[in-house]
Amino acid sequence: MRLYHGGSSIIEHPDCRIGRDNLDFGKGFYTTLIREHAEEWARQVAFNRGHSVPVLNVYEFDKGAAINGARYRFFPAYDEEWMDFIVGSRSGERPWEGFDIIEGGIANDRVIDTIRLYMFGNMEKSTALKRLSEHRPNHQICILNQAVADKYLKFIESMAL
Repeated sequence: MRLYHGGSSIIEHPDCRIGRDNLDFGKGFYTTLIREHAEEWARQVAFNRGHSVPVLNVYEFDKGAAINGARYRFFPAYDEEWMDFIVGSRSGERPWEGFDIIEGGIANDRVIDTIRLYMFGNMEKSTALKRLSEHRPNHQICILNQAVADKYLKFIESMAL
């Protein structure tokens, strides 16, 4: 499968140990099937970091081989399991530890306000879940295990946007 990673630099050899612990699926290398999402993210990152050129990195990922025997977690919907996982990650609980690959929706601008309202006690869980159910999940795959990235994620090309 073709995956994309947006940023402000060319990344031929992804490093799963770089990043913040409190992201949606923890510290790992984040990719997506959705090129437009990666392009948008690249532009945002380049702008926020003061870089003038956003970069789209393109990879081929052998998902079937990678998840065979891997500790893989898939979240098909913005549901209670997904929300609990995201809230745990963003609260420092590290629910992603022990996984090699995690795939599911992104806590992006469309849903993050709901997550924050719930996290800070300003919204009941049932209300938050109802709001989340109205959204079709975006997509991300986070590779947390460096050996998985090295073996199954192959750099194809990068391009300035």
